[in-house]
Amino acid sequence: MRFRHAGTIWSAHPELSAGVLYASGVAGDADVGAGVAEYTGRALARLADATEGQLPEVLAWRRAFARMGLKPTQYRCASESLLRRLRKERALPSIHPVVDLCNAVSVAYGVPVAALDADRIAGPLLEVRHARGDEHYTTFGGETEHPAVGEVTFVDSEGRAHARRWTNRQSGHSAVGPHTARILVVVEAMHEGGGDEAETVPEMLKTLAEELAAHWRTDPRTAVLSASAPEFTFGS
Repeated sequence: MRFRHAGTIWSAHPELSAGVLYASGVAGDADVGAGVAEYTGRALARLADATEGQLPEVLAWRRAFARMGLKPTQYRCASESLLRRLRKERALPSIHPVVDLCNAVSVAYGVPVAALDADRIAGPLLEVRHARGDEHYTTFGGETEHPAVGEVTFVDSEGRAHARRWTNRQSGHSAVGPHTARILVVVEAMHEGGGDEAETVPEMLKTLAEELAAHWRTDPRTAVLSASAPEFTFGS
């Protein structure tokens, strides 16, 4: 199985910093509460001095959404939505240990993190690209939608869309759940310095890999992607 961003995405968003992680052997029985508390605590400390809309990581995604013709305050990237909820409720809902960790790391760094059930992705390719309009997306309620032509989405080899409006809304079809054993995690930043060595995306990948290894018998594989090295191969 291969994952990549299309060349047109790199051309349209040269500031994009992307990273990917693959792990097998995960389950829903781990206690990740301590890690979640630590990372959400970092986020709350940042929110004490600024709202989520003032964070540079979020502002960069707002600019990207505006360039795509989306109203940034109507369609928020996933990290902004989580930060907004955290600011109002002081905690994030518990969904699944993997999702809880990814969400907590996402708010700590202000950067969207997508966790997908790798067994729910049709190979051999999952690509972040502009939609043609014939892709099918499944909501968490089980309804089918079709991304608008030109909308950025994650599309597999069967034409299934695993996201709406890029980092705005994930598909229910590939959401991590009780039967998930293999995961693909995608981290995407738009702010300056997001992909520099030892900067945001590499640091997030390292953090996630260490957390996953600590809670499950898994040895995650990670890669930082770029326009010159856009592809990641994962799975058996």
